[in-house]
Amino acid sequence: MMVVAAAAAFSPVLIGDAYAFKLFGITIFGKEEDEGEQVPDPVRYQVDLKADTADPDLKEALENSSRLVSDQKLPVSGDLGIVVKARDDRERLIATLYEKARYGGLVTITIDGKNIDDLPPNPTFDRSGPIPVTVAIAPGPVFKVREVQFGGDAANHNPADYDLAPGAQAGSLAIIRAGDKIVEQLKSEGRPFAKLTERKVVADHNSDTVDIVLAAEGGPIAPIGDVGVTGEKTVKPGFIQRYSRLNKGEAYSPETLKKAGERLRALGVFSSVTIHQGDALASDGTLPMTIEVSEGKRRYFGVGAQYSTTDGFGVQGYWGHRNLFGEAETLRIEGSVSRLGETTDVGSLDYSAGILFTKPGAFFPAATLKAGIVAKTENPDAYNATLVTASLGLSYELTDQDTVSASGEVSWERDEDAFGENDYLTFTLPIQYDRDARDDKFNPTEGYRATLSAKPGYEIFNATPYAAFEGSISGYLPFGQEDGVVLAGKVAAGVLIGGDSIGDIPATQRFFAGGGGSVRGYSYQEISPYNDNGDPTGGRSYVTGSLEARIKITDTIGIVPFIDVGTVSDSTFPGFSDIRAGAGAGIRYATPFGPLRLDFAMPLNKYEDGTDYGIYAGIGQSF
Repeated sequence: MMVVAAAAAFSPVLIGDAYAFKLFGITIFGKEEDEGEQVPDPVRYQVDLKADTADPDLKEALENSSRLVSDQKLPVSGDLGIVVKARDDRERLIATLYEKARYGGLVTITIDGKNIDDLPPNPTFDRSGPIPVTVAIAPGPVFKVREVQFGGDAANHNPADYDLAPGAQAGSLAIIRAGDKIVEQLKSEGRPFAKLTERKVVADHNSDTVDIVLAAEGGPIAPIGDVGVTGEKTVKPGFIQRYSRLNKGEAYSPETLKKAGERLRALGVFSSVTIHQGDALASDGTLPMTIEVSEGKRRYFGVGAQYSTTDGFGVQGYWGHRNLFGEAETLRIEGSVSRLGETTDVGSLDYSAGILFTKPGAFFPAATLKAGIVAKTENPDAYNATLVTASLGLSYELTDQDTVSASGEVSWERDEDAFGENDYLTFTLPIQYDRDARDDKFNPTEGYRATLSAKPGYEIFNATPYAAFEGSISGYLPFGQEDGVVLAGKVAAGVLIGGDSIGDIPATQRFFAGGGGSVRGYSYQEISPYNDNGDPTGGRSYVTGSLEARIKITDTIGIVPFIDVGTVSDSTFPGFSDIRAGAGAGIRYATPFGPLRLDFAMPLNKYEDGTDYGIYAGIGQSF
């Protein structure tokens, strides 16, 4: 059995003799056209870069910074174009040497055997073949820090805290970062006009050392002042200011401004957000600010498709309206149909339709109100369900990392499963706490995320109280240069109590495992307790775990070996007598909006007549 799911648009493009494969508008391999045809008077060259160093990292850095090397398959415009490119390359290579603390390095570039400094203003070269270009680099010794002086409002700072202790490598980037960090720290103390007043670096080529002088001026401490709004059209300026949480009288800090911008951009109603701070303090000593916004389109729609060899084709569509009443309210109508081609019975298809409403800044700037009604049918192997759910909830951001949410849900459900055909009417009160300390939501390399939830409920037809409790934690640990390897792990568990029988609780609220979101290698919800007839019943408890090694091969491509384990029990305490495990490997392709994911997994102890393997695709890491 194979499971393939992709919410992507694949676009193979054939132009002339060149073949390009594009995914989400990004060329994965090949090229779309011969760029040389677009260059006037095209001239081709061949470059030979010679770096006299045994340091592989330095050699790689020099090669990566050389445009002559990276662009040598592309022609330049005219003979002078090679000279211009070579002179720019020399500056880039020298800057790279400085970054590596090599201030005595020498870069010599020759074109067709002539030093670029000796060429006439309008040189001509023999174009009978690619013009030879030689880049010779003598890196020189590594310079170390000898003496560091901090002055002005930075006089009491310790150079060792800025990687500038005596004896440390004196790379130019470390010196620049130290100055920027000093200014940033002064600004974080509420000094908006902090600036660097002196940055002096003197290299002694006799001792291969560097003396450094950094001085800064903090300026006055000033709280946030009046906050104006410009560029708005349909979004109320008062809402923009309130939702930004830039309040007059509160302490100024660069982090506060950064978070305000991110918060406003996340609303989805603005195509751009820029926060400008005043050039001078107001008469009351506060710092005035202006939020400049540009509004995007208010209405949007989209369609998508997917295919699975087990579930056939599926199509989805949605229409949305942003800023419904002038405060970034969103109304979204969505629907989907799946299992097309898998069954000829129209009634056995999977349907979903819903209306969702979101109001940010409800009651409090940090609160978001969500309401919706969704009707759908679900037909996994474990059950067939038809349900309608109405919900109303509120989430609140305690901090930038901590969110709590609570809601009320009323759901009618009709199930056909191992317990026959049954109707349920439930009222539940889901409550959740979420702490997200990851450095990136789509491709985390460090930090962790933890969730705790409780879902007390009452089934009205059979007067059955019940409650579900779940928790999960995932963590990320980087290793190697530039976080080349990231170990990622996740553990999740849940317990369901109430009801004389598990059949007293709707099938969609029981516990199952298996599939791309839990134990890969098994089909969706395949892991479950089974009755004497071999029918899956769902369980009262579960434990799942995953471990991945995310290994970067290039800047855009990575491989991910992984193993998943899980068990679902019919008792309220997880039993470990039937642990299912799946293992496999995946490929990741980095894009600006997160990595594209493709995983292949096999069950290590498959069910009899169960899934043989699974293939899973998506956007973002698996967890």
